[in-house]
Amino acid sequence: MSDFDRNVAARGFGAAGSAAAIDAGLRAYMLRIYNYMAAGVALTGVVSYLTFNAAVVTGPNGAITGLTSFGQAIFGGPLTIVLFLGTLGIVFFLSFRINKLQASTALFLFMAYAALLGLMLSSVFLQYTGASITRTFFISAASFGALSLYGYTTQRDLSPIGSFLIMGLFGLILAMVVNIFLKSTGLDFAISAIGVLIFAGLTAWDTQKIKEMYDSNDDGTVSGRKAVMGALTLYLDFINLFLFMLRFMGDRR
Repeated sequence: MSDFDRNVAARGFGAAGSAAAIDAGLRAYMLRIYNYMAAGVALTGVVSYLTFNAAVVTGPNGAITGLTSFGQAIFGGPLTIVLFLGTLGIVFFLSFRINKLQASTALFLFMAYAALLGLMLSSVFLQYTGASITRTFFISAASFGALSLYGYTTQRDLSPIGSFLIMGLFGLILAMVVNIFLKSTGLDFAISAIGVLIFAGLTAWDTQKIKEMYDSNDDGTVSGRKAVMGALTLYLDFINLFLFMLRFMGDRR
């Protein structure tokens, strides 16, 4: 979209100034998206860590010896289903109602989703050591940054790749459901590897899509809505990339 507008502006007086204004607007738009996304990731991490500390009982050496009543509810009770349905509901609500929401409301719902997902993801601290979670997080962040930068700068149209990745994502979900019953270690390894590849590709593709959504003629409300949806998309890409990498690189307790 920005390239199209730049070509139109070049036909008239002040083409250089118009192009510079569009580029500056695009940079501000993308920076806003990344800031929202980073805030969501940070909120998820803080909530996850605090939830884990409130949910476990540790011995003198720091080893987990049991769960508190809150931990039993959050990790195995009906609250787990409520959290799952709640997070799913927020994503669907944002996706289908975004054009009717105020930008501030959409941002609040995104942050509420990030906090609720933090409650759900606190269980990874039960499965993996804190050191390996930290290590995998920074590796995932570096990978995400490089892939997103590629999606932002490349002149190649990633749409054909994106359509293929979406089909692969549905196949991945189906394989994960099947492996719940099969419990195959080989299939689990394949799922982890394919999951990393799919969300690596989706990160680049989604970044390109979000960039193309930019329109210098958008008012503050429309631009704010786009920024929230873009942040949510990249947030989900990063979280899933991190979780699939953790299956490879995480040291289990």
